[in-house]
Amino acid sequence: MNKQELVAAMADKSGLSKADNEKFVKAFEETAKEVLGKGESIQLIGFGTLSVSERPARTGRNPQTGKEMQIAAKNVVKFKPGKALDETLN
Repeated sequence: MNKQELVAAMADKSGLSKADNEKFVKAFEETAKEVLGKGESIQLIGFGTLSVSERPARTGRNPQTGKEMQIAAKNVVKFKPGKALDETLN
């Protein structure tokens, strides 16, 4: 499902216009970037938690040449599903 399909599905469920739902999705994206950029987490009870985790530097291999190379440390976003979402999927 892409962004436009998500907006359309949300419009069907909420009864709001697609334009209003698109504004909501954009606002959520911007807010999530700000919050996660500060290193904080976002917890949506029943759905899940988005958090920032640090991936340490490591040595990897170039698959074409087989030579070792250094992969820099970086921050990544992790998603942990909530209990309700986990139960729905399983």
